[in-house]
Amino acid sequence: MEGEMEQLLNMGFSEEVATQALAATGGNSTLKATEWILNHKPTKISQNPNPNPNSSSSSSPPIQPKLNRFFQSKPKSPISSTKTQIEPISKLNKEPYLTPPHNPKRPKLVENQNLHEPLSERMRPRNVDEIIGQDHILGKSSILRSALDCNRLPSIVLWGPPGTGKTSIAKAIVNSSSMSYRFVSLSAVTAGVKDVRDVVDEANKMKKKLNKQTVLFVDEVHRFNKSQQDSFLPVIEDGSIVFVGATTENPSFHLITPLLSRCRVLKLNSLQPDSIGRLLKRAVDDGEKGLRKSVGFSQFSVLVEEEVFEFLSLNCDGDARLALNALEIAATTAAARKRNDMSCKGKGSVESSQIIPIEELEFDTNRMHGGDENCYRWRNKEDVDRSVVISVTLDDAKEALQCKHLAYDRAGEEHYNLISALHKSMRGSDANASIYWLARMLEGGEQPLYIARRLIRFASEDVGLADPTALPQAVACYQACHFLGMPECNVNLAQCVAYLALASKSIAVYQALGEAQKVVKESGGQNEGVPLHLRNAPTKLMKDFGYGKGYIYPPNHPSESLSQTYLPPSLHGYKFLDWPANNMGR
Repeated sequence: MEGEMEQLLNMGFSEEVATQALAATGGNSTLKATEWILNHKPTKISQNPNPNPNSSSSSSPPIQPKLNRFFQSKPKSPISSTKTQIEPISKLNKEPYLTPPHNPKRPKLVENQNLHEPLSERMRPRNVDEIIGQDHILGKSSILRSALDCNRLPSIVLWGPPGTGKTSIAKAIVNSSSMSYRFVSLSAVTAGVKDVRDVVDEANKMKKKLNKQTVLFVDEVHRFNKSQQDSFLPVIEDGSIVFVGATTENPSFHLITPLLSRCRVLKLNSLQPDSIGRLLKRAVDDGEKGLRKSVGFSQFSVLVEEEVFEFLSLNCDGDARLALNALEIAATTAAARKRNDMSCKGKGSVESSQIIPIEELEFDTNRMHGGDENCYRWRNKEDVDRSVVISVTLDDAKEALQCKHLAYDRAGEEHYNLISALHKSMRGSDANASIYWLARMLEGGEQPLYIARRLIRFASEDVGLADPTALPQAVACYQACHFLGMPECNVNLAQCVAYLALASKSIAVYQALGEAQKVVKESGGQNEGVPLHLRNAPTKLMKDFGYGKGYIYPPNHPSESLSQTYLPPSLHGYKFLDWPANNMGR
């Protein structure tokens, strides 16, 4: 009982209160005694030893701490609430808890916030002088250079394929201007009219207070609908913002005419292989934010084979972002292989602080097998301060790229560009070019039935009467594509494309139809009725009105039918089809 009394006294209860509680509960349990104290009204047990009668504590209940502060195990039953005031534990005595305090979650590390920033993002040019390619819009006499010289940026729309520098150019021209511009970037994928209005309101405030112009860059602007694009019109016209839009789609089809009227459209071309090669080499040479940062250790040096630059430059279809990202993946692959090679058999892994001198690289660049004695030779960092060299090979680049990138969009402009190239190559009887463009479309993922439908059209439009069997060939090709599907039907398409390219050509039917349609349209509402002798007369009444009267049936009267006319009187002698009479038998 002495131990229970001591614990209650240590909790802050008076000796009188503790004695009364232990007597009431049998004196064998400190927990029961404490619960008894908290569950009974503080009468005599809550006397305040403070002799000061003015003290407010004489009429208030005693403050009791939570029990789990003093016990390692929680009470079996919750303590019922009373009028006794329970203070928050943060306001009580700050002595260490008997139970381990709850550990809060470990805070996230913030020193490597941009650890996963892609190489293509880190290597963005900071000004227009660092931009490689697109000389036609950034040359000395170009519109952008002249605007920078005059400190008056126009509203523009940058139109070009992915990875050609639209976003980089927008940021670079702002950074290169001698005037201080506020650059705001929005994406039409996630933004709306409300975001545009917020930017405009802030731009007006900045212009009034600091006389600072705002450049609003809208990426993927073609994703805005007509009403959303209308929101740009007044603020561009009154000069509230300088608008810079970026799009991969043809502005003629995806941007409204009033917006195009207020902006200058600048076309960006796919980057040439030599330009991409220069960008890749710049990323390797940049020790601060280049390729070395991608491998994760600053003490690593990265050596890239010349074949890697050539391979990526030729297989990225002018997309600099794709080339840089593929180079980064290739470097991380090589770095992982290097770490594995740094482990010697039977000796465990070698820390990244253990390095190989540059002068020994000539002897150790090829991994040797056969035991511990043939492992790489290493020295401690304190012996020599040199870098581990990571070699990026052509195989690493091929593994990173996986397959050649093809710029193709079945719903975009490139879709129509390629089908136009196929059609024109067949019309020009170039079977080689025709098969090439067909392969481009198939590898880009085009639907074979779409191509087959275009071939059926071509068989009548461009081959026509010169080879009437071309149409059955094209229809058979469509049926084969429908039955087989890809990839088996690719040969059927190639056969039909080659046949149509090599066939004789005639557009007589196509021209005749176009001429007839023109005559019908130009005659307005004065198109004459069908001559009576050409009308059908299935009833007696219609025969009485002269329907079919005077019609000569050619099979029975071949010679007389030659004088019979079939055009309306106003078009007698009009010739639509220009085809030699001796070829009519075909």
